[in-house]
Amino acid sequence: MLMNISKLLNELPSRVLNLLRDAGTCAEEMGFKAYAVGGLVRDLFLQRDNLDVDVVIEGDGIAFASRFSVDQGARLITYEKFGTANLVFPDGFKADIAMARIETYERPAALPLVMPGSIRDDISRRDFSLNTLAVGLNPGRFGDLLDLFHARDDIRKRLIRVLHERSFIDDPTRIFRAARFEKRFGFRIDSITEKLIRNAVSAGLVERLSGYRISSELRIILKEENPLLPVERLDELGVLSAVGRKGKKHKEVKRLLRRIDEIKLMV
Repeated sequence: MLMNISKLLNELPSRVLNLLRDAGTCAEEMGFKAYAVGGLVRDLFLQRDNLDVDVVIEGDGIAFASRFSVDQGARLITYEKFGTANLVFPDGFKADIAMARIETYERPAALPLVMPGSIRDDISRRDFSLNTLAVGLNPGRFGDLLDLFHARDDIRKRLIRVLHERSFIDDPTRIFRAARFEKRFGFRIDSITEKLIRNAVSAGLVERLSGYRISSELRIILKEENPLLPVERLDELGVLSAVGRKGKKHKEVKRLLRRIDEIKLMV
């Protein structure tokens, strides 16, 4: 049974709500389908404030972003390789636009190869079930909720659950996000997901990540309201030991590990 969450969307600030409606109208005029995805939709169900606008387009995401940026008077930054774009509005507000896509990985921990896909393909490539909700934006289907992986059930059960068994092999940065989401939301990583994390760490997949990707995840964690909680979880999962080995060869990772040690000493 299709669920419509227009009432929930109406609780968003008018600035965001109007932007989503405009995106749907623009997509309709171009013969595309537009969806709101990511943290904005997830946090509506968690009753948390989140103004990060992520729009996925079934169709040519760059072409959509180019036209929409003109309609909105926004500055456009495109990333052709991944079919994504950033819009920066005159007041500093930002929105991310992406082509619905399929991702494949040539080897563990590699950056993905991207091909056009459907919204179902796009949802299926995401990290955890709670991040798989998508909401239609086109006129006539505005607010229609797509929940392919029982995200609402997992949110209700307060679970962090991975979508498939190769998830951490394909992208070990998801391990950092699992710890971050678990502690931010007061959820728990489910038993199968935790087993897959520990297997990936034992297989040395964290060390196969570039120093840049590791340091990016650590910086995000250090911006959390209470960064010590996900740090302790990563330590318990054996991730910090693996990062420490990487830090011997990467200055920024080493610096961030020192910052983590300082936070531990402050408690």
